[in-house]
Amino acid sequence: MKTSTAVDYTFEEILDWLPELEANLEEVGEIIIANLIMLGEIPAPTFHEERRVNFLTDRFSEIGLLNSSTDEVGNGVGILEGENDDDNILIVAHADTPFSENVDHTLSVEQKYIRGPGVADNSLGLAAVASLPSIFEFLDITLKKNLILMGATRSLGRGNLEGLRFFLDNNELPISAGLSVEGAQLGRLSHVSIGMLRGEITCTIPEEYDWSRFGDASAILTINEVINKINDIPLPKRPRTSIVLGSIEGGTTYNTIATNASLRFEIRSESSDMVEEIGHRMEEFVAEISSKTGDEINLDIFARREPGGIKFSHPLARKTRFIMEELNVQPRLSPSTSELAAFIDKNIPAITLGITRGDNIRELDENILIEPIYKGLTQLIGTILAIDGGYCDTEQD
Repeated sequence: MKTSTAVDYTFEEILDWLPELEANLEEVGEIIIANLIMLGEIPAPTFHEERRVNFLTDRFSEIGLLNSSTDEVGNGVGILEGENDDDNILIVAHADTPFSENVDHTLSVEQKYIRGPGVADNSLGLAAVASLPSIFEFLDITLKKNLILMGATRSLGRGNLEGLRFFLDNNELPISAGLSVEGAQLGRLSHVSIGMLRGEITCTIPEEYDWSRFGDASAILTINEVINKINDIPLPKRPRTSIVLGSIEGGTTYNTIATNASLRFEIRSESSDMVEEIGHRMEEFVAEISSKTGDEINLDIFARREPGGIKFSHPLARKTRFIMEELNVQPRLSPSTSELAAFIDKNIPAITLGITRGDNIRELDENILIEPIYKGLTQLIGTILAIDGGYCDTEQD
């Protein structure tokens, strides 16, 4: 399978090569772990990813990628050139993490684990993208199609996938398929995106509040009334729909009435109409509670996703399942609200893959297992080879 030029190999040959590939990748383990540590220890909260992206593009330049640069919104991009320059595969990992620059980003490497904030979400995903040029050089493989390798900015929270959306809106290169790379979890195979509204409800008690009329009010109690209203919303089993209450904050200490509180949430559904309906209901009861209490309540919707994606039977999803099963990885077909949604908006066939297993995701002691990383990278490379060979094209189904 090793070759310095792109060749026509069958999909069965790709499957047969996977065990050898997994063993070979352990020989470049130091490169992968080094990229992970160096990237992971650079803080990159959403909208402040510059240092991490600069390191990524420096790595691209060191290995000789074409057009290694950043764009107007800070995305880091490099092109691993294939034999044909008229088709491209976009491999993307979001560069931002949910942790502020004030958090200690030191990563701890143990015998089986690597621990530290953002190591799974998404320092490992970005390190995988950074390592692909070195891996293909080590394997002595030249692809037919170009690989556009990208560290996307402004993905999480209020970023709303702005980095990838900007790139896809302004890119003139033809893209035949997209792969979104996440550090965890291995086995993840997302081929559809669910409808989503993400927002925050904030409550502020005005300074001129009439305490004699309303008694011992609290912004926390008002947010609690909002939560009760949310819990009263009937959710259908079909289409599958949920409301995720992500976090609540409010107050300052034990003996002071809270004058500010906030609730972060996501509405998720297979139906865009259901998402919009629930959003409208939330607008109505927020206005009702504000009128009744005299509190200033604001509903801020800052991220949206439309449902969609490729079918379960699409060659990209099916061939990836075959690759995972050949590696004894059980596919977990979960819908996504990740970068996949941006590909869907542009009608680009795409999936999201996880690289290893991890725990305590989005906690300061987030951790990942080292050993499964090689299996996760093997599935990623196998999928790239299948796309490059044309085995994931709809017309070849």
